[in-house]
Amino acid sequence: MNQPRIIGHRGAAGHAPENTLASFAKAIDLGAQGIELDVHVSADGHLVVFHDETLDRMTNGFGAICHHTLTDVKKLSVDKTHQIPTLAEVFNECPNEILINIEIKDAKATQAVVRSISEQIKSGRSDSNILVSSFDWNVLKLVRAMNTNIPLGVLTEKNITQAIDFAQSIQALSIHPNHRALDVENVSLIRENGFQIHTWTVNEPVDIERMKSLNVDAIITDYPDRI
Repeated sequence: MNQPRIIGHRGAAGHAPENTLASFAKAIDLGAQGIELDVHVSADGHLVVFHDETLDRMTNGFGAICHHTLTDVKKLSVDKTHQIPTLAEVFNECPNEILINIEIKDAKATQAVVRSISEQIKSGRSDSNILVSSFDWNVLKLVRAMNTNIPLGVLTEKNITQAIDFAQSIQALSIHPNHRALDVENVSLIRENGFQIHTWTVNEPVDIERMKSLNVDAIITDYPDRI
């Protein structure tokens, strides 16, 4: 049975507050070979690592994150203890050998993400350990138009055939389907078309074993220690 690459979803979100430096460090401590994170852009153009459009669920702040400056964001706390990190801080904390899967949540962040990745590669980070994904496929088109070398992952809830067709059009590296959408037939179809399979968010032992039996390339999980 295949041992897939372990990617910590928002770090190790089952063990530490999601998308914090502590969560990313915990994922690596638990054996993850990669981390998945989400980015938005602040009102003054900085890339901040945060999942939701609004601050309400995860912090002591309120309102849309895009309406706050980085200074405002840094004054807030996640789970009363942690700061919201910038993408640059995550790059600085993560070893070069760790895959960083950046999911772009807001199209307005796209150009800044591509610039940040280009700077990281120029400074020595391996482009093979950076991956950009999005459910907004227009974002992935824009990334590809701006940079032909950045590895791309096509996120999809269930439409595998459409995802494959689109992935071909942008020369993506991988398809990122919901694990519930995968079966023997469409896994074979993805493989026949030359794409890796990075499936999300796989937390329960029975689902983990099923993904392993399907020989996916990577499992994105809140619990890296379960893989």
